[in-house]
Amino acid sequence: MRPAPSPTQPPTRLPASPLADTVPAELASALRTGPFHVALRAAIAARRLPLQRVRHHLARHGVSVGVTSLSYWQQGARRPQRAESLRAVRALEQILDLPEESLIRLLARADERPDGERPPARSYRSLVEAADVLQALLAELGSPLDGGLHTVGHHERVRIGADRELLGRDSEHIVRAHRDGVDRYVAIHHGDPGCAPERTRILALDNCRTGRVRWHHDTGVLVAELLFDARLRTGETHMFRYGFEDGTAGASGEYFRGFSFAGGQYALQVRFAKGALPVRCHRFTQHSAAAPRAGRRELTLSGSHRSVHLVEPQVRAGIIGIEWDWE
Repeated sequence: MRPAPSPTQPPTRLPASPLADTVPAELASALRTGPFHVALRAAIAARRLPLQRVRHHLARHGVSVGVTSLSYWQQGARRPQRAESLRAVRALEQILDLPEESLIRLLARADERPDGERPPARSYRSLVEAADVLQALLAELGSPLDGGLHTVGHHERVRIGADRELLGRDSEHIVRAHRDGVDRYVAIHHGDPGCAPERTRILALDNCRTGRVRWHHDTGVLVAELLFDARLRTGETHMFRYGFEDGTAGASGEYFRGFSFAGGQYALQVRFAKGALPVRCHRFTQHSAAAPRAGRRELTLSGSHRSVHLVEPQVRAGIIGIEWDWE
């Protein structure tokens, strides 16, 4: 974070604009009704400021926020939650000549979201940006996308906490090598909007140990090497177990996994904390991040009415997951 300006040189406010006296009707409506990202986008548009300039003015106020984060905020893909981010929002109110507390109030209102409203699904753009970040992180580890392994079976258990947050997930994985010398698997975790991947714990639970770990804060993507005790030869299989402890984001409304290649069986179970149960759950598939969700089918809570699951005997390239609505 850049140092705060000297007291003798206070942060500059942009020159007076029509917003200071007469707020355009569209912006006034957005500030009155929200949501936060619509109001922020309208305010930036009214000031005709590129995000790079907004970032520059925030830095003059002693707050460091990346252009990517600002873009996510005005898309609604992520929401300011940390103390530093809330400082940035208050600075934005000054920079954009908005009434005091106008943006902060909308964030507080979002925290009081009606119970039945499900957190929005990730946008196509956020998925594409996360995929680009993932490729960069894998390249940093020198790992190809499939890592020389094909999935024979993958059973995943996701835990949702009492505050509706993604607490963590455990995986039991069976892989088969399709080339000689493979001795590791790169596990990927994509947290919910607002998560802190740097605070996510990686658990090497059985037949593996943790190697190098990389993350990207703005997209919430984390990759971790899981090292095997021996190098696999072509055709050999390996069974191992690992997990991620998260719990750093707000309410979760879905969990999905993307597959770049066809593979074996995939099973996903989502378990909810007692007293924090959704009213509806559906499974869904997507051919790609750009494709609409299809194959929606309602799932019934089972296991003392606290979990739902899906089983895909032979996965195909694409996305498969479970979404839910709260009440």
